[in-house]
Amino acid sequence: MAELGKLESAVMDVLWRASDPMLVRDVLDAVTTERALAYTTVLTVLDNLHRKGWAVRKKDGKAYRYRAAGTREEITARTLRRVIETSSHPDLVLMHFARSASDHELHILRRVLDERKSEA
Repeated sequence: MAELGKLESAVMDVLWRASDPMLVRDVLDAVTTERALAYTTVLTVLDNLHRKGWAVRKKDGKAYRYRAAGTREEITARTLRRVIETSSHPDLVLMHFARSASDHELHILRRVLDERKSEA
């Protein structure tokens, strides 16, 4: 989660663990940090995560309930997609990634590529 700061990552961990959308107060009570946090700090972090597309929110009375915009894996994949799309040379980025991939990662990539071939 290199795209996120330490506090944003801690808040996202809370949202990913939650089974239901959470109020700011619920997130504040659940987040663990080295220092005490103010309600407004958590509110700002949640607003930033919403703006960045990491969290979604829905109005509940006068407040919002927040939830993760996807699983940790889905959001990580979207982040990788953005890195590739915003690169001036996406082909080189993919080539370097493939060369640095472990045998296990290459096996997964081959499996997905084979699935795509069979669907075509």
